[in-house]
Amino acid sequence: MTARDRLIVGLDLPTIGEAETIVKALGDDVLFYKIGYQLVFAGGLEFARDLAKDGKKIFLDMKLLDIDNTVAKGVENIVRMGMSMLTLHAYPKAMRAAVEAARGSELCLLGVTVLTSMDAQDVIDAGYQLDPQALVLRRAEQARAAGMGGIVCSAEEASAVRNIVGPDMAIVTPGIRPAGSDRGDQKRVMTPADALAAGSSHLVVGRPIVKAADPRAAALAILEEMTGAL
Repeated sequence: MTARDRLIVGLDLPTIGEAETIVKALGDDVLFYKIGYQLVFAGGLEFARDLAKDGKKIFLDMKLLDIDNTVAKGVENIVRMGMSMLTLHAYPKAMRAAVEAARGSELCLLGVTVLTSMDAQDVIDAGYQLDPQALVLRRAEQARAAGMGGIVCSAEEASAVRNIVGPDMAIVTPGIRPAGSDRGDQKRVMTPADALAAGSSHLVVGRPIVKAADPRAAALAILEEMTGAL
């Protein structure tokens, strides 16, 4: 895969109009987009369908978690939408239900391990007895056993996760910040080049691109850094 195949721009924006402006500004330089809750609740699902019809790849970041039947029925409809990636929380029963529902399709199911906004104290506060990396690795093992297409984790854990899941599963890492950029609310971050070197297959970059004065220039700079690291 080229850098263009690996860069996922996060359209974490409040309106479809703003998202359309970013997509237009980035043009053919960017192939892959992430659409999550914020845009979904502003009409983002139809926008995702439209982008997919235009040849873009869409990472639908819904972090599904529910009873097996509900997860399965949701995944079946997401397959029909033509999405490329879908997240769900990496709970074994939910993952197994999703894998069965997506069987035979090209949808890559991603297990969310530990959110990159969480640190060790946050994990304790959530009721887990494991530290963030141990919890990530346990969920990576469970995702591999369930037949998932990949993992979402911090780039800090990518190397250890790669050792568990092997060479073929995707490792998608948010919390990517070019050197010198603002961390925002992310606590476990890494530069694009370092993330690829650590074993990430896809990098999710949102604010450093969509909030830049020149989004296309910001995206091209990240793509250049990624190309140099591959």
